[in-house]
Amino acid sequence: MDISDIATQDYVEVDAEERLGKVRALFDEENPKGVIVTRAGGAEYEGVITQKQLLSSHIEDDTRAITLANPEGNAPKLERTEDVRDVARKLVEGGTKVAPVFETDQLWGIVTEDHILEAVLDSLDALTVEQIYTADVVTVSEDATLGTIINRLREHGVSRLPVLDEGGDLTGVVTTYDLVNFVTRDIEKTTTGDRRGEVERMIDLPVADVMSEPVTTVRPDDTVESAVRTMLGNDYAGLVVTTENEPDTVIGVLTKTDVLRALSYTEEEHMDVQITNIDLLDTLTRADVRDGIEEVTGKYSKLHVRHAHVRFHEHKERLRGTPLIQCQIRLRTNQGQIAGTGEGYAPTTRYYMALDTLERNVLEVKGVQADEEYEGQLLRKLGEL
Repeated sequence: MDISDIATQDYVEVDAEERLGKVRALFDEENPKGVIVTRAGGAEYEGVITQKQLLSSHIEDDTRAITLANPEGNAPKLERTEDVRDVARKLVEGGTKVAPVFETDQLWGIVTEDHILEAVLDSLDALTVEQIYTADVVTVSEDATLGTIINRLREHGVSRLPVLDEGGDLTGVVTTYDLVNFVTRDIEKTTTGDRRGEVERMIDLPVADVMSEPVTTVRPDDTVESAVRTMLGNDYAGLVVTTENEPDTVIGVLTKTDVLRALSYTEEEHMDVQITNIDLLDTLTRADVRDGIEEVTGKYSKLHVRHAHVRFHEHKERLRGTPLIQCQIRLRTNQGQIAGTGEGYAPTTRYYMALDTLERNVLEVKGVQADEEYEGQLLRKLGEL
């Protein structure tokens, strides 16, 4: 299936010279997956602004939209004839929910993650939540402030945080959308001169002021189809995963991105590798990155990698005009999460530095398990005496 059947020409568009205040208002009024930025009456495509970008930026409302439009080239430019599975992978790697679709170099429309999920919905009954959900869940406590929540969302690059009480039970969930909606609604009540003080006041507010409750949850044995139907029907970007016997015990989250990642997986004998900001790879190819990670993880036969995420990030700091690049490799495995990071002024070098760190961490996990196995063998032998 290609995307010509599911893409749409119905999208939200602003001129590159439009104020970001107007863009924020559009998200509040129309709740789009992203806003397309163009110029010359829509003839020239400039990029995409997402809700997450607006939340993570400190740019004033009077700033032009072009300043924030797709600064790292994340939103892929798609052709109408591209395969749905390839498009799913590109959305995941770009960390975006929407991408422009072109026909003969002209902007034709957009495709969103919802378009893809609706198109494949009937085929998702063969998957269970347990097979694809994210177990490494980031949470916040009930006494957390909005400032803490914003920092946690930025630090971990997530869009939702389950809220837990003192006993560790689920009491609510707070999302990027909740924060944007809350801040936009309150800021509109103030005058321009009052806004700085209003924002400072809001970051000290408790999470209870913005979180949603009760929380819609799913269980590990639910089908992905039923979970996606719940997300689409309620306009949720994700769901909290809880145990069957303890419905308030959080074990993970299932997001639309998790489902898209599963769609993009192939039956080749290679691990599932997601690369964010692939344009910064320089001379490296996707195959080079995947082969390097497989070589490291192959040194520990009992380590099974469920998913690998390689993220390149360009900092503002420069050396003789060359930007500082950070590379982070994060693995989801049967032994837990393992990561490696490298930083410097050349993407290729930073990747191999991150790979070296990852290898040390993998071997450390291997050593710990070897020690535990030896201890178990020793105890069994002592028990036989």
